[in-house]
This record gives sequence, structure tokens and C-alpha cells, in this order.
Amino acid sequence: MSAEIRKIRAVIVADDGHVAGMLAGEALRRAAGERGRTIEVEIRHRDDEFLCDAFASEPGEVLLIVASSEIAHSPFPGRPRTVVPIADVLLDAGATIDRIAQFAPRPSRRIVAVTSCPTGIAHTFMAAEGLQQSAAAQGISIRVETQGSVGARDELTADEIRDAEIVLIAADREVDRTRFAGKRVYATGTKSAINDGKALIITALADAELQPGATLKSQVAKSGRAGPYKHLMNGVSFMLPFVVAGGLLMAVAFALGGIYADREVGTLAHALFTIGAAGAFPLIVAALAGHIASSIADRPGLAPGFVGGMLATSLGAGFLGGIAAGFIAGYGTDFLNRCIRLPRNLDGLKPMLILPVLGTLLTGLLMIYVVGTPVAQLLSFLTDWLGGMQGSSAILFGLLLGSMMAFDMGGPVNKAAYAFSTGLMASQVFTPMAAAMVAGMTPPIALSLATRLFPSRFTDDERKAGDAAAVLGLAFISEGAIPFAARDPLRVIPALMAGSGTAGAISMAIGAELKVPHGGIFVLPIPGAVTHLLGYVFALVAGTIVGALAVGLLKRPNRAEAFTGVAQGSEDPALGEASAVGTE
Repeated sequence: MSAEIRKIRAVIVADDGHVAGMLAGEALRRAAGERGRTIEVEIRHRDDEFLCDAFASEPGEVLLIVASSEIAHSPFPGRPRTVVPIADVLLDAGATIDRIAQFAPRPSRRIVAVTSCPTGIAHTFMAAEGLQQSAAAQGISIRVETQGSVGARDELTADEIRDAEIVLIAADREVDRTRFAGKRVYATGTKSAINDGKALIITALADAELQPGATLKSQVAKSGRAGPYKHLMNGVSFMLPFVVAGGLLMAVAFALGGIYADREVGTLAHALFTIGAAGAFPLIVAALAGHIASSIADRPGLAPGFVGGMLATSLGAGFLGGIAAGFIAGYGTDFLNRCIRLPRNLDGLKPMLILPVLGTLLTGLLMIYVVGTPVAQLLSFLTDWLGGMQGSSAILFGLLLGSMMAFDMGGPVNKAAYAFSTGLMASQVFTPMAAAMVAGMTPPIALSLATRLFPSRFTDDERKAGDAAAVLGLAFISEGAIPFAARDPLRVIPALMAGSGTAGAISMAIGAELKVPHGGIFVLPIPGAVTHLLGYVFALVAGTIVGALAVGLLKRPNRAEAFTGVAQGSEDPALGEASAVGTE
């Protein structure tokens, strides 16, 4: 039989009992439907001519012949087929369908997946790799589309989606699911795919739920991170390009025109500063609010969110006001969508006319009369407090921010600290961003150094991965430390928090400012990108050394390698084992 049963073609050969043939056909249809099988039934009399050409084999098709008595000749020569008495079908048609499936080779399971994270850099591709390796280990065919920082790669085709058993979404931000309507979908965060892809695939195959209509925002499965966090991270993801473009152009402007580049009208430096400061930066809060809202309410929430974000900027409410505007616009528009009922012929006006207008009106009024002023006052207080930080208060704040960056290395705590720091850049507060980036660079570099200083604490695979971790750390990809931390989190994570806290504290103490929120060490040579450059490099080196020493102090020697080394040096296996245990 074919590798996968896609259709059963049943030919019921009846004698004079035509009624029995009809009953058998109906029983087969019902049994096949209950088992999710496609069946085509045809009733023929024994005296009919069997024309093989009329039953040309199709891929995945099996032939079932139901006969009221023994068939002497062999119609359908060469065709894979199962012959059963009509009495057996009438007695238990389900058993007949199950019998066909029993003798067919088990088909290879197919799934498609989408991975994405807010920055679209590390977690996106680590989750994809985790799913691919886990699927291969289980003999499951998988295709993964990665929605990274430069857009989608390896995009799923319509045929691949159609033929897949389920769609698995491992993402920390909202993913457009309109193309998955009618498929079983399971959604979770990237962490599940990175940490235990095998368990995730098993759970997804069992618990995936049917994705309804093309415009309905589908729910996140129980194991995924749902609600405001995911919506906020979606906004941060779309906000980052504006922050990066604006900050980098401003840094280049200061490099060309000095600290007064913004005043030298007519120069290239002034033009670059204008593009960054007056073009990109005013859109930061609007992009944040707009995409929070669209994550909640889909496209109808985009305009209310952008308008609310622009109002937050004009009212001085900054990124805090933008977050508030995004959630007001998103949940408000979603509420209107559920409450407004129109005749079917007018329903098309809702997403293009009614919801954007009413959602914008609701968001705008609430921002102007309710939310904008108190949030602006809160942001002003926060800005003044951060700007006035000196001495011990700055060190404590840098210690806290740095520790948060190393706590889960790309997880919700890390992303909260990063979102807070990038949001403040819209209000021209750049010191938290400098502390956050140096603290985020520290964990992978510290672990790379630790593999050199304390090789006995690590496995052979971890020592080999040390160099790659260092490169990721230099590029401000904290996720490079995850494979190390996952094996021994109770010792490695506190050690890394000590190193990152040290780096963040030094950065805040010297008042370093960073105008480019990503890129790691590769943006430091750009004049004006970071202030107090030598002190900032010292913060990175100090944090790395503290983190590496803390890892060496807290992490125990690798038991397997200690046993191997001692046992190889001893002729007595029992002595080798005892010695190995003693080294622990």
C-alpha cells in the first residue's frame, strides 16, 4: 500500500441483494467519517464489467472490495486491495476501516512552525534549531519559518501549510495567523522550543486547536506566554528600528559636526541630526503604541494606536504614555469590534471605517483628558530622578538593571529592563541604555572566559562553545549564555548576575550614555555613540572578570570528566570511582 492513506475507494460487488450493498456503503461512509478518512463508494452488480481504467490508482489511494460471495476472477490486476465479505461490513464497518489502516505503513508526520522573538536575532533562530533537531529525533518532518530582524526567512508555502498536520508557533510576539485558518494551531513562547523541543512537539500534536476564521485573533495555548506581555513585546519589536536608525544617525552627526551639530544649519551633520532627532525619534512612541494596539485588535487597532502614541509624545508622556495609549487603543478597539453588530452587507465597513474612527476617538479623548497629564508628570519625575542620580544611588540602579539583564538572558525580566531603557531614549535619557547593553554583553563573554580559566567545570561541548559565546556576547546577544545556564541554573545564573550587576553599576557610576540600543562592541568605535568610552570598556572588562570568577567559584567540577580522568590514571576501577567522587 502507499505510504499514507489519503483516500479509500470502496467497490461493493452485490449479487441480488442490492439493498445489502447500499446498507454496507452507508456504514462504510459513516465509519470512515468518524475516523477522519476520505472514502468513495461505488456499488456494482456481479455481472458488470470491471474496467481497470476507470479506477486508475492515485497517490495515497487504497482499494477496498466488498463482495457478497467469493470473486473468482481478479479485477483491478496489480492494484493493492483488501477484499472483505459484505457480512463483515454490515456487522462492524469500523473494524473494516481500521483493518485497512492497520496494514498500511505508518505515514511520516508533517508539521510546520514559525519562530519569532521581539528583537528577531537570537531566540528566533535558537527556537528554530531546537524544533528541527527535536523533530528529526522523533522521525517527524518539519519546516520552520523564522521571522527575524530582517523579515521572514524560509517562508512556508501554501502547499506546505495545507499538507501539515499542525502549525506550531513558538514566538514571544504576535504572529499573523490568517493564513492558518482551518488548520490545527498550537502557540507558545520561544523558551519552550529552546529548552525542550521534543516535549513541545509531543504536546503540540496532542493539544493543537483548530484556528477559526481568517480575521480572528487566535488564542495562545496554555503553555505559552499570553496577554499584555506579548503585546508589549510586539510593540518593542517594531519600535527598535526607529530607535536604532535615529540614535545612529545622531551619533554620526555629532561625530561629523561636534557637540553643536544640531545648530550648524546647512551642514551634513545638521541634516543627519535632523533626520534622526526630528524624523526617527518622534516616531518611536507612535510605533510602540501602534503595534501594541495592532497586536491586540489586529489592523483596526493600528491607527488608534499610532494616533495615541503621537498624542503621548505631544503631551510629554513619552514611552510610558505610549504604552498606555497602545493598550487603550488595542483593548478599546477590540471591545468596539465585539459590541458593534451590523448587517452582513455592511460588516465590511467595520475594519476600514467604523473601528479606526471610533477607536481613534476613544483613545484620543482618554489620552487628552484622563491619561496624558498624570503619565507626563510621572515620566518627568522619573527623568529628573535618573538625571540627578549620582554616587551610591546611580550604582544601586545600575546594579539592579544589570542583574535584571542577566537574570533570564532574553526572557521577560531581561526584556522588561531592555524595553525600559530603550523607551527612555525617546525622552533623551541615555544612561540606562548604556548600562543595559554592557550588562547584556557580559554573560556570554564571562562564560567564555570561565571555560578557559576553569575548564574542569565544563563539559567538552561547553568548552568548544565558549568561543561562539564570546562572539555573541560582543554583539550584545545575551542568549549565547543560555546553553550554559540551562545545565546548572542555580549556580550559573547568580554568578552571571554578579558580573552584569558590576558592569551596569560601573556604567551608571561614570555616567556613560549610549545612543545606539544594539550592536554591542561593534558600535563603540563610532564617535558619539557612547560617552566615557574608556570607562565603558572598563565596565565591560570588570563585569566579565567578576562573572567568570563567580562561575568558577560556584560551579562544581564536571563529574563525568573528573571520573574519566581519574579512572584512566588508575589501574583499579573501584579506586578510580572513589577518587572521582571525592573530587566533587
